[in-house]
Amino acid sequence: MTPPDASDHRWSDLDRPPLSAAALRRALVREGSLWTSLDVVASVGSTNTDLAARAGELPEGAVLVAEEQTEGRGRLDRRWSAPARSGLFFSVLLKPTGIPVDQWGWLPLLAGVSVATGLSRAAGVDTALKWPNDLLVTVGGEERKAGGILAERAAADGVVVGIGINVTLSEKELPVPGAGSLALAGAVSTDRDTLLRAVLRSLAQWYGAWRESGGDPAASRVQEAYAAGCATLGRTVRAELPGGRSLTGEAVAVDGHGRLVLATAEGVQQPVGAGDVVHLRPGASTEETRGTEE
Repeated sequence: MTPPDASDHRWSDLDRPPLSAAALRRALVREGSLWTSLDVVASVGSTNTDLAARAGELPEGAVLVAEEQTEGRGRLDRRWSAPARSGLFFSVLLKPTGIPVDQWGWLPLLAGVSVATGLSRAAGVDTALKWPNDLLVTVGGEERKAGGILAERAAADGVVVGIGINVTLSEKELPVPGAGSLALAGAVSTDRDTLLRAVLRSLAQWYGAWRESGGDPAASRVQEAYAAGCATLGRTVRAELPGGRSLTGEAVAVDGHGRLVLATAEGVQQPVGAGDVVHLRPGASTEETRGTEE
């Protein structure tokens, strides 16, 4: 008999044990909870794609977790890749019925606040948010991207929010320069079951407060929390806008629609609702800062 491939064996990497779906369901899927189902799969192309395909038949609160994503995507269709069981790769289905659609744009920012809050408690890592949806950690005094969020409409009444977090990646495993992981940032815990429970509980709390306020980012304190944890505010940034345009200025606020407000050299405050934001180093040229993009 041909022996099974070692890489497929349940205990092939004792430093990266599999998630316990049963334990996660016991902890999170219960009466009165936002979370109505939780499935863990060994490998999937994209948790967002798979969950969105079933959004019409599933209730709000479905969670899909993958030990490995082979076609993970970030914003602007960027690839998100990591070794199996080296991080948390999951998507959740939200159906914010009754909330004005023009406030749904707060969901990825709300998710960012939830991830940062949950990880600070469970991993003991200082995190920051890069507008609109990147999670930053500090490694050797340098800001690095350790996670990202992608929200997509699903069915008529749903939004699938995908979250990817690098947990135990080593320097040699990082997909690109400027990436990071919780382990490299000195996390006190890299137990993925514990981290996932903390993030999903945090997300349920923030989402609940946002819904109870009718989607009001101020009343729910989501806007305040995001601004407090946003590393983009107060910095000079370049926003690369759709159509090939760009805008440079100081990031001064996140407005009531979740847009980043830039104060330009011409004295104009310009809200940016979509685009890629690059943090610029003081006194650096465009070419020197291009490599600092997360």
